[in-house]
Amino acid sequence: MRDFTLRGVILGALLTALFTTANVYLGLKVGLTFATSIPAAVISMAVLRLVGKSNILENNIVQTIVSAAGTLAAIIFVLPGLVMIGWWQGFPYWMTTAVCAIGGILGVMYSIPLRRALVTGSDLPFPEGLAAAEVLKIGAKSQEGGAENARGLWVILWGGIASAAFAALAAMKLVVSHLAVHFRVGAGATGLSASFSMALIGVGHLVGLSVGIAMLLGMILCWAVLVPYLTARHGMVGSASDVVAAVFGHEIRYIGAGTIGVAAIWTLVKIMGPIARGIGSAMAAARARRGGEALDVTERDLPIGIVGGTIILSLIPIAALLWWFGSGGPVVEHAGIAITATLVYVVIIGALVAAVCGYMAGLIGASNSPISGVGILAVLGAALLLVLYFGQSSDLATSRALVAYALFTTSLVFSIATISNDNLQDLKTGQLVGATPWRQQVALILGVVFGSLVIPLVLDLLNTAFGFAGAPGAGPHALVAPQAALISALATGVLGGKLDWTLIAIGAGIGVIVILIDEVLGKVRRMRLPPLGVGMGIYLPMGMTLLIPVGALIGWAYDRWAERQANPESAKRMGVLAATGFIVGESLFGVVLAGIVGATGNDTPLSIVGANFTGVAMIAAPAVFVALIAQLYRYTRWLAAG
Repeated sequence: MRDFTLRGVILGALLTALFTTANVYLGLKVGLTFATSIPAAVISMAVLRLVGKSNILENNIVQTIVSAAGTLAAIIFVLPGLVMIGWWQGFPYWMTTAVCAIGGILGVMYSIPLRRALVTGSDLPFPEGLAAAEVLKIGAKSQEGGAENARGLWVILWGGIASAAFAALAAMKLVVSHLAVHFRVGAGATGLSASFSMALIGVGHLVGLSVGIAMLLGMILCWAVLVPYLTARHGMVGSASDVVAAVFGHEIRYIGAGTIGVAAIWTLVKIMGPIARGIGSAMAAARARRGGEALDVTERDLPIGIVGGTIILSLIPIAALLWWFGSGGPVVEHAGIAITATLVYVVIIGALVAAVCGYMAGLIGASNSPISGVGILAVLGAALLLVLYFGQSSDLATSRALVAYALFTTSLVFSIATISNDNLQDLKTGQLVGATPWRQQVALILGVVFGSLVIPLVLDLLNTAFGFAGAPGAGPHALVAPQAALISALATGVLGGKLDWTLIAIGAGIGVIVILIDEVLGKVRRMRLPPLGVGMGIYLPMGMTLLIPVGALIGWAYDRWAERQANPESAKRMGVLAATGFIVGESLFGVVLAGIVGATGNDTPLSIVGANFTGVAMIAAPAVFVALIAQLYRYTRWLAAG
């Protein structure tokens, strides 16, 4: 079957421009981005079927291109910090493009040997990769007929319609999209919040009960222990919601980052063996290919020599970028040592974050992976590296130049992290649909290039129109860019000597305890407690994570029912398709809404009711949400049993 076609590449480039623009805007506005793989797969199947016969592999290449570009938009969690601290007034086009492109291509290269370690050689769920594969397979099989294929198509179709419909109701303000309440607990305060997102229910179903319980434990630890204690320690000056928000943003995030950091290091230690075997396997495959031995198409990666050569050659443009960026500042005055140390840091830390981000994406999906937590750890390392050589300067100009250099270095590492976070999801999809890995890897590189050309244009446009909160001259409608603000503050704190390392140490201690518990559970053959899952439960807002454990519980209950059916595997697949439909519908509606917001400049372009309807919307939201999910799973069970 044809896979790499000119029309597929053109469609991928067009969708890349659309989805990257939407992700950049939403990420700067609310601090969230959406996964683009599934919407791209759905749109590709629809468009290519209209213009001529298509197949599953061609549609897979399109979604691979678009997903790489969509996830690269997460670079906005770092780069706007350079404007916020006043170092940049805009986004230099070629410098910004080069940072995204070089870091993204390195992310592809680093993740190639990881495919054998984490995709083909592990049992990680890769929920979004699995969901995208199911979308592609059901789309291809719908043309072939068959009772099971028809039932599967109906399941994913109705799941998608319901998910998109609820998101549309929320956009029209007929139901609320989330509920949050903050209240006093003794001398402190805490809160409860939940987003009414059917996509999160779908993610929970796909990741399973073990990850769901780990995230729930992290949330309980955060909101029942840490937040009440820290708010009480500071004193309740102001409303409960303001105090809780301040504690979560300025303290809990660092504790969560410490837990994620320790869990990430432990995860890296545990997967070093599979990674080494993956590299060895890649080298063996290269030797076999040179010897004329035919490899199965599903095992053909880009040759390891090309991978290594690309990584080594990338050091030249990275060094040039660092020199260019640091010109006129203290770094260039000590260029030999400073730039060499930065190159070593980018190469080594880039390899580490590629492995960790790939593992996290395999665990809970690229959309829900706390990639900004990796950004926190990366900027900590970059800033500490500068402190070791330059010290903590009291001169404001020197300090600002060093903070800017730390942020720029982090942006390179972050580009590697974002692509690694997504790349293995695509390769998992490819494995499930029988794609050739090296072709997908080339498609990923194309996606990185397409996205890199778009991102600086969108950033400059938004900076001119709105500006960023905290930046010099920012207007009343400035974009919040919460992650960029946090990472900038962190770099400033390290280089200015004002960072509270106790918070990160507390998080690291929690991580060590969870690792010990997880290892004990593994020894007695009980359900595991993934440490990264616990760290993410602490680090991420409750509204983003609460429904993942709920979805995991629903998925567990559904699978228990499926095991009692005449064809258990077929029944379980129906559940996977229902969960996939939840993700598909909300993702597609997110793209449409982002386009409308961008075109109108209105944050709530679909709202049809006023603020006086909020009370009704708050009551209606949980009722409609629960009813839809219950009815869809009932419908899925009916089809699976038939």
